[in-house]
Amino acid sequence: MLESEHGPITHEEHAHTRCWVCVLSCLLLACVYVGSLYVWRSSLPRYTTHQQRCDSAVRLTIKLLLYVCVFLCVCRDHPSVIKRRCASVLLVSTLSPAVVKGWIHWADVRVDASVWELMGVRLESLVPAAILPLLLTMVCYLGPLVQSAMDNPKGFTGELQSALDVQSWRLCVGDVVWLRNQVVAPLTEELVFRGAMMPMLVPCTGPTAAIFMAPLFFGVAHFHHIIEQRRLHKDSMSVILLVSGMQFLYTTVFGAFTAFIFMRTGHVVGPVLCHSFCNSQGLPDISSALKHPQQSALVFSYLMGVLLFLVLLFPLTDPFFYGDIPVCSLALPPASVCQMK
Repeated sequence: MLESEHGPITHEEHAHTRCWVCVLSCLLLACVYVGSLYVWRSSLPRYTTHQQRCDSAVRLTIKLLLYVCVFLCVCRDHPSVIKRRCASVLLVSTLSPAVVKGWIHWADVRVDASVWELMGVRLESLVPAAILPLLLTMVCYLGPLVQSAMDNPKGFTGELQSALDVQSWRLCVGDVVWLRNQVVAPLTEELVFRGAMMPMLVPCTGPTAAIFMAPLFFGVAHFHHIIEQRRLHKDSMSVILLVSGMQFLYTTVFGAFTAFIFMRTGHVVGPVLCHSFCNSQGLPDISSALKHPQQSALVFSYLMGVLLFLVLLFPLTDPFFYGDIPVCSLALPPASVCQMK
């Protein structure tokens, strides 16, 4: 039992406090990650319905209001904005291990693994951790992949040639939008929302609850798009809220999937690659599949993809392939998610 100025503190009270600090730390990380996107002062134009430049009257307002105006009005796809935002989130991701280390020290969590290992940055079983979760995700996308091949005049051969085309990859690497969507966003989001948050949540909630809790911070973090869309005046507020609600739903579901992969493999590389792949594919366009000339074949592919995904979910993420999983050492036994199936 611990002692305080007002008397003894029970182990239960300390654990309760520790878990509240854990949740607040995760919330702080999410806020800092999103807030880092808006710290840059910019002279980029504002989007309005008639002209793409900030009103001169805004320039004469007080400095605080100017900052607020600018960060809400810049175009998120402008190369300068992308570069600055990438720098911000990369910095936050680099500092996130310090948050985890600070929380572990404060909570007096005893573990043999390093902070980086707890966050899934390790070399042991790196190859299967990169390949198997990605393969599992591609199986889930069997329907959209088949549909894309059907729509390609060259069929599956054309899709394969496109995937292996060196010139196309060079163009992608030189495109800041592609780098943001396929590299920086998956890397930084998984490192912060899975790598940093899961080691803090697991000792308090257990692995299973942490898998479903961490994605809530990930989903809420995407609500900042409401402000950007509202400033663009493209849709009504009701439409924006509906779209944001749907985005919260699928980002939370996806976040639970990558958190599951993280817990089962003990690596962050799998979630990063799966995140990048899903960003490249987007949401499956089921409505177009139902209107496709090859509707029956596509519906079968969609259903087979989901069925195979469910069948292979545990076998392809079996800890047998990935060795000892550091983050699982933070969980109180028995931790079923960490056990082999």
